[in-house]
Amino acid sequence: MAQTNKVDLSLLTNVLNEYASVKGSLITILQHTQEIYGYLPKEAIQLISEKTGIAESEIMGVGTFYTQFRFEPVGKYLIMLCQGTACHVNSSELILQTIKDELGIDDGQTTEDGLFSLKCVACLGCCSLSPVMMINEDTYGSLTPDKTKKILKELREAAQ
Repeated sequence: MAQTNKVDLSLLTNVLNEYASVKGSLITILQHTQEIYGYLPKEAIQLISEKTGIAESEIMGVGTFYTQFRFEPVGKYLIMLCQGTACHVNSSELILQTIKDELGIDDGQTTEDGLFSLKCVACLGCCSLSPVMMINEDTYGSLTPDKTKKILKELREAAQ
């Protein structure tokens, strides 16, 4: 398969060979696609449609319904900040403002250097740690503005 717009579609070959003909496997295909690329590129969605026979509009419907899927590349560190009730009551807005001030981005944005992306989420299920955020696979709880600044500084230094 050809490479389109720097998206190497050949990386999907094994996934599509395994799942394209399996009824009910669209979410699995999308999960594997996002693991490969970090998001769901338009070119990949077109190929998935072609190989599975599922309309692009239906694929997009599934992709936009589930919050786990992204349609734009994210930074090396994806910050998911909980905005659930427990976190809100325990000042998650202060943590959000700290992140915005430190990184210069808003919810849904990525820093210019491509290092950090910010996504506010409804709940991370870690209410006893509120306020809480996940950065990639790591969970950080009992956050304060100072603790948040320290975490971001350490990650920035580790990336250099």
